[in-house]
Amino acid sequence: MKFKERLLQGILIKRYKRFFVDIKYKNKIITSHCPNPGSMMGLLNKGNKVWFSRSNNPSRKLKHTLEIIEVEKKMVGINTLLTNKIVLDALNQKKIKNLIKFNNIKAEVKFSDNTRFDFLISNNKKKCFLEVKNVTLSRKKEIAEFPDAITSRGTKHLNELINAKKKGYESYILYLIQREDCTSFKIAEDIDLEYKNAFNKALNNGVKILCYNCKLNNEEIRLNNQINYELQL
Repeated sequence: MKFKERLLQGILIKRYKRFFVDIKYKNKIITSHCPNPGSMMGLLNKGNKVWFSRSNNPSRKLKHTLEIIEVEKKMVGINTLLTNKIVLDALNQKKIKNLIKFNNIKAEVKFSDNTRFDFLISNNKKKCFLEVKNVTLSRKKEIAEFPDAITSRGTKHLNELINAKKKGYESYILYLIQREDCTSFKIAEDIDLEYKNAFNKALNNGVKILCYNCKLNNEEIRLNNQINYELQL
């Protein structure tokens, strides 16, 4: 997923009211949009380098959007609005080996009255629902974790993937780690035990788990390597 223009670099001052962030850029303070509703645990230290995009849309109140934060000299993509675009690029380019067999891709597909999944992918023989989760949290070296806050919506998605499996669909959840420095993934059970229990239930009911890290720079973010996940009983 390529950015429209090369990102601008600044220094993080603070995040506030969830969707606002102040950035120091060329001796000025710019208020930018923060497109991440999560806690962003471990990312928001004052003085961190950041990269942000600029919009030419005259109707936008905030002309800039925070895209990447540097933590311990490693880039972390924080824009959750880009998550599905990164995965869609990877699907089209056949970068996800478990899903190469699926040729048709539809985004934001309704499964039930209360649930839409990120993708319905299919071929002549099979249909598969794919849900994608953006991951930024890493509290131990090289280990990515999800979630970074309690997520009842995430738990619901796991349960609905189980229901889809029971109805004959293949069901996958893909954890997209927008970091380069993680080589394994685990559920943050101390943050949301209910989600961990739902994750294990999904595994036991045939939902398949995929975890990928990303390659990031100020011009693009793309899917990189598949990584392992830790089983937690």
